Amino acid sequence: MHHAASAAAQATSGASPRPGLILIGFSPPGPLAAIARHLGWPGLVLTDPHRVLYRRLGIGRAPLWQVYSPGTLATYASALARGHRLARPVEDTRQLGADAIMVGGVVRRLWRPRSPDDRPAAAEVIAAAQAWLS
Repeated sequence: MHHAASAAAQATSGASPRPGLILIGFSPPGPLAAIARHLGWPGLVLTDPHRVLYRRLGIGRAPLWQVYSPGTLATYASALARGHRLARPVEDTRQLGADAIMVGGVVRRLWRPRSPDDRPAAAEVIAAAQAWLS
């Protein structure tokens, strides 16, 4: 609620809206917060255990052949080659994620991946956000 109040105050004062980062996952709050800390996530972290937002944005689950696509398998092989151990999944590995630009509570741009490794480059998302703010 604090972020919504800040955005409303900026809008009424004529100040430009500030971009922010929000990570939304379906994990329970504790494990999701641990992931955010591990990644050094600088923004807000929200949990959507019933995947309401996922459904509203049309973000579905992938079939197994898409989840374990050649690109995903290559990512895992690369991690193993660098000495990383792969953990056994404990959640829904078929749930796809997404990246979105929201302005004033409205989704202005949405990237829906075809597989877990099909995500836009961070620079692309940042450039799209900057375009909406200019």
